[in-house]
Amino acid sequence: MRPVNLDAYFARIGWEGARTATRPVLEGLLDRHMRHIPFENFDVLLGKPPSLDLAALEDKLVTRKRGGYCYEHTTLFVHVLAELGFTVKTHSARVVIMTPREQSPRTHMFATVLAGADTSFEPALLIDPGFGGLAPRKAVRVDGTPSGGHRLVAAEGAMRDRGALALEHGHQRLWISSMEHDNPIDFVMANHFTATWGQSPFVNRIMARAFTDDGEVRISNRDVTWTREGQSETWVLADRRALRQVVATHFGFDLPALESVRVPSIPEWT
Repeated sequence: MRPVNLDAYFARIGWEGARTATRPVLEGLLDRHMRHIPFENFDVLLGKPPSLDLAALEDKLVTRKRGGYCYEHTTLFVHVLAELGFTVKTHSARVVIMTPREQSPRTHMFATVLAGADTSFEPALLIDPGFGGLAPRKAVRVDGTPSGGHRLVAAEGAMRDRGALALEHGHQRLWISSMEHDNPIDFVMANHFTATWGQSPFVNRIMARAFTDDGEVRISNRDVTWTREGQSETWVLADRRALRQVVATHFGFDLPALESVRVPSIPEWT
């Protein structure tokens, strides 16, 4: 496996700090990654299932300054951490925000960091840069210690897998995972399913989030919410040209194809 182009990646996220496998570096990189690489599913809506090949990810997220969804964010970030000397495991989860657990397939990707170059992290640290608007911007300890508004708890219930954990934000349960280690090929399969299945939310609606210097911008179909210093402004996109303009202004890239994107849950845009 070829190495990650760390110089290009660090330039993309504005990182000028150390390149050592320590917790401060991990926390700093996670924050910078999420601050500078947005969450978005535009390629899926454009009928272009994302590739998880490292070269393709670097081209899209680093060189072309695009964003992506969980598989893209987590795969690239895990490659970076491994290159720096971290020991990392990848996992899948069932997203349960709006879907009952028994109806939610394992289509979310996240990771845990077990060790740095000269120390182990006990307990392990969860990182989830690709969960979109509710993703934790700091590493979350797997022992249940809160991190900001997030924490991991035992996933109790009739369908609980042995050792399963749930990520919560406040009182909202986000996803549930058995915490078993999954291999890259598992995510190739899940990525294809998520990007092509007719009932996948990523195939049917716009989901995008970008952080700004003083807040964040979220797009949910035609609804745009811009939060700055705790104050929110919301408006409805007039058309696809307006979508392209919002993305170019707040997400850091221009994508002309958005002016003809098909969004099944927006009937007038189909």
